[in-house]
Amino acid sequence: MDFSLLLVLAVAITGVVWLVDIVWWRRARRARLEKAESQVDGGLDTATRGKLGKEPWAVDYARSFFPVLLIVLVLRSFVVEPFQIPSGSMRPTLKVGDFILVNKFTYGLRLPVINTKVVDVGEPERGDVMVFRFPDDPSVDFIKRVIGLPGDRIRYEDKQLYVNDEPVSKSVMDDDIKAAPGEEQFEEQLDGVAHAIYNNPDDPGPQMREVVVPDGQYFMMGDNRDHSNDSRYWGFVPEENIVGKAFAVWMHWDSGLPSFSSVRVIE
Repeated sequence: MDFSLLLVLAVAITGVVWLVDIVWWRRARRARLEKAESQVDGGLDTATRGKLGKEPWAVDYARSFFPVLLIVLVLRSFVVEPFQIPSGSMRPTLKVGDFILVNKFTYGLRLPVINTKVVDVGEPERGDVMVFRFPDDPSVDFIKRVIGLPGDRIRYEDKQLYVNDEPVSKSVMDDDIKAAPGEEQFEEQLDGVAHAIYNNPDDPGPQMREVVVPDGQYFMMGDNRDHSNDSRYWGFVPEENIVGKAFAVWMHWDSGLPSFSSVRVIE
């Protein structure tokens, strides 16, 4: 189900109904009421006047919901949109059950549903955590980290990432930071963006020969490097598939009561 499409349709339908009422139906109701009052000595009683001048239920609902739906559409399409993390591919940065906020204008303003950029504001940078439509199924949203920009040469061998023939710096994190069983946690530095990643020393993981990122496309990887379905398997993300930049976790909820102890900025 495409929520953006449903929201656009709801705004269009309620807006059209309200507009038609303003232009035609309201005037017709007023004319009927004036005609009825002219035919009754002393005018109509309050109950009859209210009945003849009452808005149809469809108009009443449209007038009530259109402004609310329009505000939601504008905010969700051009300002910020909430998402929930469904998988562990971005651990330890993002956990299953995290609710995140995605900035919709960092990479340019896009029309809802068709996702066409209408205002160019900025471009993705290495290290950004980005939400995008999965190239093999655009109805599904993915979230990964931007690794390669157009023209970059990317290679991944023996759990070491290379960008333009340079190994990306990574170091083992302090012992007090616990990784999942069987995994080691590292701090990776990608163009000055420090973030944690997981590697499993007992899992050979994927090996990837050098690829060159095409113009207008991006190479994406999850921070859980041995357990992420990303560009190493299915290729690049076209610019038109970009949704926005993830910038904050505002709630965590996987079972039981929601928790706000995980509120933080995403790096």
